Amino acid sequence: MTSWHWSRGFKLFLLFAGIFGLIAVLVAYNYTAVFDERIIHFVQSGESPALTSAAKALSLVGSSKIVINLSLVIMAALFLFFKHRLELLLFLWVGVTSNLLNTILKNWFHRERPSIHRIIEETGFSFPSGHSMAAFSVYGALTFLLWSHLHSSAARVLLVAACFLMTAAIGWSRIYLGVHFPSDVIGGYAASCAWLMLSIALFESLRSYLKKHKK
Repeated sequence: MTSWHWSRGFKLFLLFAGIFGLIAVLVAYNYTAVFDERIIHFVQSGESPALTSAAKALSLVGSSKIVINLSLVIMAALFLFFKHRLELLLFLWVGVTSNLLNTILKNWFHRERPSIHRIIEETGFSFPSGHSMAAFSVYGALTFLLWSHLHSSAARVLLVAACFLMTAAIGWSRIYLGVHFPSDVIGGYAASCAWLMLSIALFESLRSYLKKHKK
């Protein structure tokens, strides 16, 4: 069997880590200013009470408090219904370390939040988006863990579509509410995807090792 560092997951980790690195350089040198302003104006141009309520609700779903509670429910379900302790470990690892990684990156880049038009107020630094990283980590890990348990192609497509739409919607809400630049959201997705791919590569390697030595 191919070693973990040559696995597809590790190759994807390198790809998305490179994408995040590129975005980080562009942000550090303020090369994303025009892109960010145009996207913010476009997203906020359709501002309405209904959209604002929807954005606030989505932003709440992506908040740390809700993500933690959702993660606990998912971990309980994985244990009770599938009896997979290793999968439980992967989900816990991705959730906790992704949050720590976001804190480290925010403190490293010290990017201030946008001041163009804030609909709500947020504290802390802006890059990368914590909501985007949390959403991608939770729904990305959930997609990976449930994939093998779904035997219908339609069910798998529905799972991927639902997780993708929820993650994208949470990212949109942060731009709409004026608390993140689009590059914060994209950077958050890239960083979280890179970390998720590395975690999956390590998880697959550990699972393969345990299976081999269990025989």
